[in-house]
Amino acid sequence: MSKKYIKFPFASFVVLWMLISFFAGDVLAASASTPAGQAEATFRLPQYEKFVMKNGLTVYLMEQHEVPLVNISAAVPAGAVKDNDKYGLAFLTAEALLFGAKSFTKTQLEEKLDFLGTTYYTNVDGEMARLTASFANKDVDIIMPILKEILVDPIFDEKEFDKRKKRLMLELEQEKEIPGQVMESYFNKFMFGEHGYGNPVGGTKGTISAISNEDLKKFYQANYKPAESVIAVVGDFKTPQVKKMIEKWFGGWKAKTGEGSQGAAEKPLPTFAKSRVLLVNKDDATETRFRIGTLGIKRSNPDYVAIQVINTILGGRFTSWLNDELRVNAGLTYGARSNFAAYKTSGTFYVSSYTRTERTIEALDLAVQVLERLHVKGVDAETLVSAQNYIKGQYPPDYERLGDLANLLTDMFIYGFNESFINDFQENVEGVTVEKAKEIIAKYFPRENLQFVLIGKGSEIRDKVKKYGEVTEKEIKAEGF
Repeated sequence: MSKKYIKFPFASFVVLWMLISFFAGDVLAASASTPAGQAEATFRLPQYEKFVMKNGLTVYLMEQHEVPLVNISAAVPAGAVKDNDKYGLAFLTAEALLFGAKSFTKTQLEEKLDFLGTTYYTNVDGEMARLTASFANKDVDIIMPILKEILVDPIFDEKEFDKRKKRLMLELEQEKEIPGQVMESYFNKFMFGEHGYGNPVGGTKGTISAISNEDLKKFYQANYKPAESVIAVVGDFKTPQVKKMIEKWFGGWKAKTGEGSQGAAEKPLPTFAKSRVLLVNKDDATETRFRIGTLGIKRSNPDYVAIQVINTILGGRFTSWLNDELRVNAGLTYGARSNFAAYKTSGTFYVSSYTRTERTIEALDLAVQVLERLHVKGVDAETLVSAQNYIKGQYPPDYERLGDLANLLTDMFIYGFNESFINDFQENVEGVTVEKAKEIIAKYFPRENLQFVLIGKGSEIRDKVKKYGEVTEKEIKAEGF
């Protein structure tokens, strides 16, 4: 599910890093094989202390002394699934945490944290809202009470809300001009319907225009509760010292009076008895962007790692079958991939790519053929070993940075998995045999009743895509998704 970030100074660096990881990953994986006679080092989650405070707040403390930094990740189960019909409410509420607190205006807050060299932001996805900060360890006693005020004592400044609301309305209009920015919202809505996982994280122009600052306050009161939340602190500190700080500053956090916001999240998940097509018409499009998929897995699925191994072969790396066929061999696109987006209680699987308008059907047919090939031919031992080496080579660097570890700990709490994901990762990767791969493919990779979402020039492809299933058409300039 898409995420919305509020403040992240190094965003461009992250995008660059993702691109490098994707295109250079196979080169890195080549070095992941273990030389003869040497034992492979097993990466394990560093030791941490976990405790639950009297108010129910769960806390993880993990000492890491390589660099003099501290990272904090605080997560609250207050994502877009809680929006009901006020799409974007969770997003705006999380943004408003940075509009000022009991002792700071927005400007004072920014000046104080920037002066201390703090990197901080809030982000929202379907499942949760998260406040993250990274700063020098010498400032932990200064930063901790500030973060407490942001999370526990926001003031929801009316003027700042009005300014952000106006900017967001413009952003939502501009996003519709770039299909890649709205594809996930169209896809999730088509997959999940009225279930909360179909809620567009950033909202729509119509829903945002109707949201008031008072709505934010009510949403906060209903959903920001210590007993449902988690804080992880990772970095260069002494556990007893930081534990006392957490207890001092967050021990007084009490749930506000407010009814829960659960309606859309608790609606039943849809089932698909047939293939369907959503065609989003963009009259000036010269290419078609598409996703082909269905519902997927929840994040705590015990086969999560094995599924990632097989997906690496299908579309999870540059030399995947999908990228080889659609990009390298057929020249239909600059890239094709597949992915499992896993949430707390469900998720999606999809194949995604884009192509010139006149080659839309060729690209769609080829993508479906590659997915079918996975079922018909399966994977051989050589291909499987290559994927296993690749994913083992990619995985430890994902958790080398302090912020990654802090977010992992909060993810464990929110999504309901534990450290075995890390500690048993290598064993689970290597445990995928050719026979096990067949079972994983049959169980988790779709073959029938596929769902198609396309954004492109309807007049050129409308009649041609009818062969894939019943077609529903929308205009990209129309309200919502």
